[in-house]
Amino acid sequence: MKEQVNAMTIDRSARQTNETARLEVGGESYDLPIFQGVVGPRAIDVSKLYGQSGYFTFDPGFTSTASCDSDITYIDGDKGELLYRGYPIEGLANSGNFLETAYLLLNGELPTAQEFSEFEKAITNHTMVHEQMQNFVRGFRRDAHPMAIMVGMVGALSAFYHDSTDINDPHQRMVASRRMIAKIPTIAAMAYKYSIGQPVVYPRNDLGYAENFMHMCFAVPAEEYHVNPVIAKAMDKIFILHADHEQNASTSTVRLAGSSGANPFACIAAGIACLWGPAHGGANEAALNMLEEIGSVDRIPEFVAKAKDKDDPFRLMGFGHRVYKNYDPRATVMQQACHEVLKELGIKDDPLLDVAMELEKIALSDEYFIEKKLYPNIDFYSGITLKALGFPTTMFTVLFALARTTGWVAQWNEMVRDPEQRIGRPRQLYNGAPSRDYVDVAKR
Repeated sequence: MKEQVNAMTIDRSARQTNETARLEVGGESYDLPIFQGVVGPRAIDVSKLYGQSGYFTFDPGFTSTASCDSDITYIDGDKGELLYRGYPIEGLANSGNFLETAYLLLNGELPTAQEFSEFEKAITNHTMVHEQMQNFVRGFRRDAHPMAIMVGMVGALSAFYHDSTDINDPHQRMVASRRMIAKIPTIAAMAYKYSIGQPVVYPRNDLGYAENFMHMCFAVPAEEYHVNPVIAKAMDKIFILHADHEQNASTSTVRLAGSSGANPFACIAAGIACLWGPAHGGANEAALNMLEEIGSVDRIPEFVAKAKDKDDPFRLMGFGHRVYKNYDPRATVMQQACHEVLKELGIKDDPLLDVAMELEKIALSDEYFIEKKLYPNIDFYSGITLKALGFPTTMFTVLFALARTTGWVAQWNEMVRDPEQRIGRPRQLYNGAPSRDYVDVAKR
């Protein structure tokens, strides 16, 4: 089987403009090259600044620093635009499917019918995990958070699949990439089933990617389970919308771990661990927890007032976005899918969903929210949707990890193939004690 991931040759000279940025410091001046990507802001190249001047740049959170070249995902926060390999997210989510999107992220182009058939078959045939992993999952406490189980089990994949850990072998990289896309849903479903005390349900090769996952989560041996096509389509959209999001915290973690030469399973496990944080992947769980805190529609004005009070630490979760200064393009698609799910399931009397729908109306009409551009984001709608589908809040981040694995794998492959890739080594501005002499304990 030949590698399907397209070769990547990074030519940074092609991105270099004729302009330079001049930095004057300590009586010296330095001309720094300016790069221009296909779209987006230009970048000042400071990679040689320390060697030339002895100065570091200081950028907490790397919010103004491009850490890599990438061809995969582009975000324009001002326009509210998200592109996968140049394709707007709305078109992929509404007209495509997740495995088609996964192929696109991995290979750079949408598949032909033959390519898609081969890719789909390969993913489907890799969905089972080594049977001994059953023993591994049983080692966790029943009340363990599913994300804790995910971190452990994905990291452990390297102990079971030795034939796909050589990062210098293109074929092994391809096999590892496909294995993770195929097996993460199985592991996620195992974590869920274990947490609720039900037997593991094995994957079925006759079901699509999203259908198979729903089946593994909700089927029981006692009766036949049929996946509602509306529900499966909504889940497929959730996977597409969360598949990649440029150089976010978890993706940067995967790249940083990968820069050391770590095996791909370890890198993805590192990404899952980072995603677990409430400021990142846990945001949809936090949004639903907020709805539970509000509790009923009649308490909404109280919490809206708290949100508007700048002296009150309370924040409305699921509104606004750090990157998107306009509407989150994913939220538009997710809003539609959310309402389709609620209609299909006939959910009308859930107090939590009543609160969510009323908050949505307020956010889209209240001048304060409009002025601050605090629109409902994807975390708001995905949280509501996943609750309606029957998932507990502890599973929300797991589903995020499942979807984002494809993006992580694509980013990892791109990083490994970069001929100029070096081990990540951020610098620091040291503010600790200067050099001092050791004093014997008896004299302290």
